[in-house]
Amino acid sequence: MEGQQKTMKCSWKLLLLLVCICLAVQYTAICYIHDILPGPYQDSRLCKQSSSHSLESSYNSSVYSKNTTVPARKHILLFSQTRSGSSFTGQLFNQHPDIFYMYEPLYHTHQAICNNSKCLWKALDRIVQVVDRDLLFNLYTCDLHFLEGYIQPEPKFHLTASLFRQSASHALCSPPVCQNGKKEMKVEPNESWCYKNCRILNLTLASMACQSRSHVSIKTVRIPQISQLRLLTEDPRLDLRIVHLVRDPRAILASRLTAFPFQFIAWKIWNATDRQPASVDLTQITKTCQDMEDSVNIGLEKPAWLNGRYLLVRYEDLALNPEAKAKEIYRFLDLDINNKVLEWISQNTNDTSKIKSVYSTKRDSKNASERWRLNLGFDIVKTVQKLCNNTLNLLGYKIVQSQVELRNISNSLVEPKTFN
Repeated sequence: MEGQQKTMKCSWKLLLLLVCICLAVQYTAICYIHDILPGPYQDSRLCKQSSSHSLESSYNSSVYSKNTTVPARKHILLFSQTRSGSSFTGQLFNQHPDIFYMYEPLYHTHQAICNNSKCLWKALDRIVQVVDRDLLFNLYTCDLHFLEGYIQPEPKFHLTASLFRQSASHALCSPPVCQNGKKEMKVEPNESWCYKNCRILNLTLASMACQSRSHVSIKTVRIPQISQLRLLTEDPRLDLRIVHLVRDPRAILASRLTAFPFQFIAWKIWNATDRQPASVDLTQITKTCQDMEDSVNIGLEKPAWLNGRYLLVRYEDLALNPEAKAKEIYRFLDLDINNKVLEWISQNTNDTSKIKSVYSTKRDSKNASERWRLNLGFDIVKTVQKLCNNTLNLLGYKIVQSQVELRNISNSLVEPKTFN
């Protein structure tokens, strides 16, 4: 009996010690990140309770009333997931001469905090959420200097050659930001040309260019769920409009296998052999489906904080009728669609060339949206349909029962459906 009591005491001590170690490790990690990340991160609320830069602190201290004037500037967020057609859809904003468009600026915060790996700790995940919101707010208010604390290597004298996919932004490839840029670009900016001729970005000039344009649009696939955007939608200083782009999860997976082969090796083996490897990580698609489903459900419930601020768009509908869908998106934004946008749609949705980059925005849009059915094995499709059944049903994507049905692309798997 005495031996059992000693064992129990030791067990409790060991458990207490483990808890203390875990807390110490988490605290050390947060402090370490606080120390190594300069500038904007140190001003965020988790690192400093009082901050002029923090969205949360500044919003909570602001005076809000029903009579607050809504800003004339539209702040557009293209909210999506990796390989859902967001690069293509983003061009609908990038081609508008009055819109300052930014391509995946949150890449830098995730690189700085997560160091190119998943944020597995809840503490880190919470930090990323706060930093992302602060960065989005500052970019929407045209303070691109806020990026300097996250870009690596750190910009000197507000100059950098390391902004992620800078060449994907028309505004950043044109004067005054890029003096070599052509003043009137009638077609899609050539990214390779921009990369060579607009290599060094002056963030001060970029901020001025942002201020000179009427509206700001940002594309991101790095925010998992729409609930993380609530604080931004409720901020009276912004007029945030969220365009939520979704796609058939089976198509997303097929596209990821092509774009990221080394991250999906087990999936590619499965696709080639019709045998599921023990090492396959099913969460690579189940988390995508769950995040998509949760966000869509919130958006369609139309809570007060999303009232008039949320539009659900299926990529397949946009691909089938790009001009009509683009006009619907612009009506939601209360903006006039520009002829340059319509010209871009006409020139870039009928591309029948077989060789193209995985990041290309040129495509034969009517056929591209369901071409995945020719590349993804039926065994994988069956598994995804089982894992993501609720998501598929919610968004109006049909289930296939055989490989013959899967390969018959003359029969669409997209049901006609109205969401908004």
